[in-house]
Amino acid sequence: MSHELHLVDAFTGAPFRGNTAAVCILDGPADPLWMQQVAGEMKHSETAFIHPGQEGWDLRWFTPEREVDLCGHATLAAAFALWTTAREKPGSAIAFKTGSGILTAQKDGDFITLDFPSEPVTSSASVPGLEGALGAAPVFVGRNRFDILAELSSADEVCDLDPDFSALAALPARGIIVTATSDLPQYDFVSRFFAPSVGVAEDPVTGSAHCCLGPYWGEKQKKTDLTGFQCSARGGLVHVTLKGDRVILGGHAVHIFSGTLLV
Repeated sequence: MSHELHLVDAFTGAPFRGNTAAVCILDGPADPLWMQQVAGEMKHSETAFIHPGQEGWDLRWFTPEREVDLCGHATLAAAFALWTTAREKPGSAIAFKTGSGILTAQKDGDFITLDFPSEPVTSSASVPGLEGALGAAPVFVGRNRFDILAELSSADEVCDLDPDFSALAALPARGIIVTATSDLPQYDFVSRFFAPSVGVAEDPVTGSAHCCLGPYWGEKQKKTDLTGFQCSARGGLVHVTLKGDRVILGGHAVHIFSGTLLV
C-alpha cells in the first residue's frame, strides 16, 4: 500500500529555514509501530500522520524515537498540506483531533494560525544537573507538564549556547526550553529547544514550546501579542497571541517536496 507524503518547512517564509515536518496522509488509522518506523526513516524532528475522522482530521505526531502529545510545527505543516492538496478549502478552518484535544488551524492569505492550549510554567527551586548540562547559569527555572524552561541573562547567551546533549538527555523532561528577552526591537524574546531524550538534539523551531514561552513572556512584558525568534541554525519566527487558557500560534510555511511512501 502506498501513502501520500509531503515535506513542509514550518514557521518560515523561505525554503530550507524554519522546521521541517514530514506529513503522511492516510485513509484511516495505522499501526503505531509502523508510524514510528516511518518517523525513524524520515529523521525529521516530527512526522505527522493524518487521516479523516469524525471530528475533522485525526492527527498523531512522532519523533524519530517516540510519539509525543503536542507539536506545533508539524500541525502547521499538516494543515498546510491539506490546503495545498485541496482537501480543505483555503478559507476553511481545519479541526484536528489529537492527544491534546481538538486543535484548529486557520489560514489568512499565506499566514497560518493554530489554536493551542496554554502550557504555563510553575517555578522550580532547582533541577539537578541543569546548569552543568547547559554550561550556563539560569536566572529562572520553571517547568510545565512537558518541559523545563530556563531563562538566561541575555539573548547572546541563548544563541551562543553549546550544551552537553548527553547530560540534557538525562534530565526528567521531554525537552529543555532556553530563553531570554530579545535585544532586537522586532522580537520580544529569543529561544532554543533541546529534546535529546526523545531523539531530537535541537529542534529548529518549536511551536509547542511557545505554548509555554508566550504566557511566560506575556506576563513578564505585560503583552498579549508577542513575536519570538528561535535562534537555531535554521531559525524561525513564531507569533503568539494569548487568549485565556489558549494561545494562538502564527507563522508561514513552504512546500518542499511531495511524493509517495511505498511501504
